[in-house]
Amino acid sequence: MKNAPNSSFNDRLQAANRARQAVKERISALPRTDEETLRAREAERQARRAERDAQAAARREAAETAKRAEAARLEAERQAAEAARIAETAEKAERARALEAEQKAARDARYAARKARARG
Repeated sequence: MKNAPNSSFNDRLQAANRARQAVKERISALPRTDEETLRAREAERQARRAERDAQAAARREAAETAKRAEAARLEAERQAAEAARIAETAEKAERARALEAEQKAARDARYAARKARARG
């Protein structure tokens, strides 16, 4: 608000006081909240906070459960891969033993044939 050119210091002080008084009256005209309303609002806030906390806890629990399930799945895959590797190793060893036995039998047959020729 601009000061009028002919206004004195006292006029400006009175105008400022009237403006302050008007603000006070506007604030005092606002409806006052009683203590019961404040308690109800606080209880509502606490209920919302508790609900948010419960939801957050449920989300954390679901994430932990998913993490444990994923870890169990990975462990099962690791164990299955380990079992497959062991089975493959055992199968290779069995094939090697069979091949070795076959080669020994062929070698023994050649040796026996050579002995038979030498005797014969």
